[in-house]
Amino acid sequence: MPSNSSTSESHPSSAHRRAWLPKLLKVFAWGLGLALAGLVSLLIIIAVALAVAYPNLPDVSDLLDYRPKLPLRVYSADAVLIGEFGEERRNLTPIGEIPKVMKDAVLAIEDARFFSHGGVDYIGVIRAGLANVGRAKSQGASTITMQVARNVYLSTEKSYTRKIYEILLTFKLEHLLSKDQILEIYMNQIFLGQRAYGFAAASEIYFGKPLKSISIAEAAMLAGLPKAPSAYNPVSNPRRAKARQLYIIERMEENGFITPEQAVAAKNEDLKVKSGPDAGRVHAEFVAETVRQLVYSQYGDETYTRGLNVFTTLRAADQTMAYRALRKGIMDYERRQIYRGPEKFIALSSDPRENEDAIDDALAESPDNDDVMSAVVLEAGPKKIVALRQNSETIEITGDGLKPAQSGLSEKAAPNIRIRPGALIRVTKTPKNTWEITQLPEVEGAFVALDPRNGAVKALVGGFDYEKNKFNHVTQAWRQPGSSFKPFIYSAALEKGFTPATVVNDAPLFFDAGVTGGQPWEPKNYDGTFEGPMSLRRGLAKSKNMISIRILQAIGPKYAQEWVTRFGFDGEKHPAYLTMALGAGSVTPLQMALGYSVFANGGYRVNPYLITKITDQKGKVVVDSPAPTLVESVRGIEARNAFIMSNLLQEVARSGTAAKAQATLKRPDLYGKTGTTNDSIDTWFVGFQPTLTAAVWMGYDTPKKLGDRETGGGLSLPVWINFMEYALKGVPVTEFSAPEGVVNIGGEWFYDEYAKGSGISSVGLGSRPAATGAGVDNPVTGQPVPPGAVIQTPPPSDERRRILDLFKN
Repeated sequence: MPSNSSTSESHPSSAHRRAWLPKLLKVFAWGLGLALAGLVSLLIIIAVALAVAYPNLPDVSDLLDYRPKLPLRVYSADAVLIGEFGEERRNLTPIGEIPKVMKDAVLAIEDARFFSHGGVDYIGVIRAGLANVGRAKSQGASTITMQVARNVYLSTEKSYTRKIYEILLTFKLEHLLSKDQILEIYMNQIFLGQRAYGFAAASEIYFGKPLKSISIAEAAMLAGLPKAPSAYNPVSNPRRAKARQLYIIERMEENGFITPEQAVAAKNEDLKVKSGPDAGRVHAEFVAETVRQLVYSQYGDETYTRGLNVFTTLRAADQTMAYRALRKGIMDYERRQIYRGPEKFIALSSDPRENEDAIDDALAESPDNDDVMSAVVLEAGPKKIVALRQNSETIEITGDGLKPAQSGLSEKAAPNIRIRPGALIRVTKTPKNTWEITQLPEVEGAFVALDPRNGAVKALVGGFDYEKNKFNHVTQAWRQPGSSFKPFIYSAALEKGFTPATVVNDAPLFFDAGVTGGQPWEPKNYDGTFEGPMSLRRGLAKSKNMISIRILQAIGPKYAQEWVTRFGFDGEKHPAYLTMALGAGSVTPLQMALGYSVFANGGYRVNPYLITKITDQKGKVVVDSPAPTLVESVRGIEARNAFIMSNLLQEVARSGTAAKAQATLKRPDLYGKTGTTNDSIDTWFVGFQPTLTAAVWMGYDTPKKLGDRETGGGLSLPVWINFMEYALKGVPVTEFSAPEGVVNIGGEWFYDEYAKGSGISSVGLGSRPAATGAGVDNPVTGQPVPPGAVIQTPPPSDERRRILDLFKN
């Protein structure tokens, strides 16, 4: 019985199993079939997608000859970068020239398996997909090849469609290019903040050094930028940049790229990040912009993408000295002006954090202007100012440092003038390393220096600050030259029989309404005095206006107008009136430098030039501009005229209005002339040494009086002296040799044909000029003087003195 029972219980179980097993196998078969069908369908869909998408992928063959957009770069003659133009700041660097430490840092953080995978990190892609289930955007581990595909060819949109294209492009790149080629493109193409593309440009921008000189710590800092150039920017976010740098150093150690000892040293290295755009920069913005315009006129939009390198005639050190000399001259003048008050006022609160934010915003809106720096006042009193500068630097201004702003510290000062907490002021460092309050100047200036032997521009500063005012005063400012124009009138006189020994009367002149056709005109000397008869040499040295006017009367304004064109001046801008004798025409500082260069080089006209050569990104010369030579076809005046005029200008720099030049620089081979226009609206000094000519101008853009005591000798000459003191260091003294056609008698120079009588004559010793009647032009209309009109020697009565404004355009 028991055996029967056991048998009866086992048989139903086996039958049951036999009953549902086929069903299970059938379900499994169906499932497997459905899975296979799904897989086949998926493969068909992928195949169709690839068939449709792959032909539409960009042609990546152009990457075999990778040529990214490269900016126009402008260099000094000694290969110092002075300007860069283009949307992307980039230095194309071949993979062989990228240091191993930089490649290791990038691989450690971006793609440690770069040289072993096939372009796509499948595990990373799956992980990114799972992390983004249910989202419209994807994110995650892109290899370097995928980043190249994305950065070169695709948009920044994050979508599944774009990810598919990215993967397809990655396969295409890996098939076409070698690993080194892909890495080279990545290292040059990736955006790293501050308009820097590629690690070579980033190294220059953030650390001011070439990529080949980079350290492990610096490489790790730069390698952290691709993920988020703004968030990990060492300039704007130093804390976050440091944290990422430390992590990358650890990754480099884990991957065996550096030793533990190197990792410790790198983590402890004190990095010197360039804190601003002015750090170590040569200020040649006006020159760079001029070059950009010249290159653009030839190459058009390719100017900003071809990677052209333009080498100029400037020497970086001379340019820097010119920049500093002009700024010093302008700021020295500014110290004598009335304090105009703080630039703005901000509301300070009792909350330190709110104060910090408000001050940071104010300083960002009013950044430093080189050595004229911004600060926000925290405390203000008659004997001390406490202010906060960038990076929370607290400064104190006391003693002499407060003098320029005394009017703003008075309790009676107007609200807009008074210095109080919350005021944004300007400060500067003194030679004694103390702080001084100052203000951004309203006055402008210009400086240009060139080689008179060929026209090569050696230094050019078009204004106080390019960012503040982009108007290039050297080439664009048409101003009245005042007495600095007199040498050209004297030069014309030499051709009409005058000599340095010719005696002319420095006596009052008066032109009545019958002569002028309008208002009477009574010109005066600058100092208001008259010294009687004197030689031309003395008259130019002392810049006597009466001498110049009488000379111009004698030779005729029309003749002088034609003569000055020999120096490159536009005759139409110098009307043929007697006011030309006082420099009432219009010139630019560049024209004046070129005009004086004719005296300096023996009589030849030269054209200014800036560009010596242009090379492409590989260094191949595409434009070569050798220095021009002086030939007779460009002669403006005779060599003997240039020699005698240089001799007269040497006297000005020795004993005349510019005597400070030779006295300060202690060398005789200096020549030049000061210039101050009516009411001291413009001040000039233009002068030369045989190898270098320079012109300095100062004035307001909207013409107004500089001050009763401001002159070319006081304002412009010191700028010229400061520059020449540096530029002529080590240059041997060079004086001119007498050319043919001149003779020295009794210490004075004459043309040969005038030597017998020593060339001595007199002009204007009586009541009329040497040339009378029809020979004298109306100083206003340029027509002959009407009969009966006279030049009166005795000064007229006060009632009749109405001085014609000589200096209106």
